[in-house]
Amino acid sequence: MSRTSPPLNPLRTFEAAGRRLNFSLAADELNVTPGAVSRQIKVLEDFIGLPLFERGHREVRLTQAGEAYLSAITDAFDRIEAATRRVTERRQRRSLHIWCSMTFAMRWLVPRLPAFHRDFPDRDVLFTTSLRQVDFSSGDVDVAMRLGPGNWPGVVAHELVRTELTPVCSPALIATRGPLNRVEDLAGHTLLQSIHRPNDWKFWLRAAHVNVIDADHGAKFESSSLAYQAAIEGMGIAMGQRALIADDLALRRLVAPFDLVVEDQTGFYLLYPEQTAQAPHLTVFRDWVLEEARKDSERLRQMIPRAKRLARSSP
Repeated sequence: MSRTSPPLNPLRTFEAAGRRLNFSLAADELNVTPGAVSRQIKVLEDFIGLPLFERGHREVRLTQAGEAYLSAITDAFDRIEAATRRVTERRQRRSLHIWCSMTFAMRWLVPRLPAFHRDFPDRDVLFTTSLRQVDFSSGDVDVAMRLGPGNWPGVVAHELVRTELTPVCSPALIATRGPLNRVEDLAGHTLLQSIHRPNDWKFWLRAAHVNVIDADHGAKFESSSLAYQAAIEGMGIAMGQRALIADDLALRRLVAPFDLVVEDQTGFYLLYPEQTAQAPHLTVFRDWVLEEARKDSERLRQMIPRAKRLARSSP
């Protein structure tokens, strides 16, 4: 079925002129000349085959047909404006697609999201957890939270937390097995680690100048989260990334028996493409999460103020 539609420019001109009943005021609104307004309305009248205005020396009045037509197209323009506003607002409020590892999501980001939704209830988020490298070229992922050195090409990278390693265990383990006074005392315990971070115990023991403990011996888990949970349950001692176990330390589900913290040359970063840096749905989340990271860093400093830190430059 074909449509009989008038040209849009004359239609918009008629709406402005009919609403104002003044060609000059309509011309000012549309940023054209009064003569252009008159010509556009003539085009519309020729298309319809009826006069829409009665033209006087200093004034114009709508004809009966013009009044009826103006009422109809005003309603149509209002509906178009409302539909456009809804589409625009939906685009601006669209879900933010976040790509990150399961451990970082579970141990750091998800516990903070209730605060985000309290402050920004109209902002929706969609999570994808994966250890694979994020691909921004598809346009499906808005931001990623990734562990690394922070020098990825073509993206904006904001450091969230540094990788700071220290052993952690359940207070109940120390209560039943005795205190860990020296690093060498670890030999009598099960070392817990993630298969995706197989060198953490080696790095920390090397920084502690201890070589009598087999860092490969113990229990291995698919993720750091599982290793931390095993430590909470008293199975052994995990190598903790302090930023990911801060709540457990604060609530005494875990304790850090040694004051040695080995700082990695990597960290968790917030990443997004350079070309989307000013997208409204992204900037709101970016500013919020960076403030959360700043507060988290300050809290960690207060929790273990005298921790001995060693920065490692290479494995």
